Amino acid sequence: MTIRYDEFATPIGALAVAADDGGLRYVVFEYERHPVRGRDAWRRDAGAVRQAREQLLEYFAGERTTFDLPLNPVGTPFQQQVWNMLANIPFGETWTYSGVAQRIGAPSAVRAVGAANGRNPLPIILPCHRVIGADGSLTGFGGGLPVKRFLLEHEGALPQRVPIADLFA
Repeated sequence: MTIRYDEFATPIGALAVAADDGGLRYVVFEYERHPVRGRDAWRRDAGAVRQAREQLLEYFAGERTTFDLPLNPVGTPFQQQVWNMLANIPFGETWTYSGVAQRIGAPSAVRAVGAANGRNPLPIILPCHRVIGADGSLTGFGGGLPVKRFLLEHEGALPQRVPIADLFA
């Protein structure tokens, strides 16, 4: 199985998108908390992942709120269940980990939902950044908390930060 990829600049740094014949397998941040194994065997082929690249760039330009791509993330059945539920979180909204656990019918599996969320191979596309702590805190994110904050602010799910200098102007 050949995995084809491309890498491109975004407002949150370089992103790599990778797919196999079944669909998009990975969206990888420039500074990934959980590095993807086997990347050295991927073959660069911008044409094979053009649609994913275009849709992500449209998202960052404010022209897209949902994605329409064939997906092929690989994970356990539980991870797949969590990742499928992430696709239901509307643009500009956040859910809690316990909310996701309840929606998949496993209300006591909050920690397992958190672990599956953290291993999501298709961040942004399957919007794990929209999952927050019960107290509203921004908790773990593979691309780092500043990127999570940026994405949520981009979607209007968090108020934008006011630069401290503006508070004294």
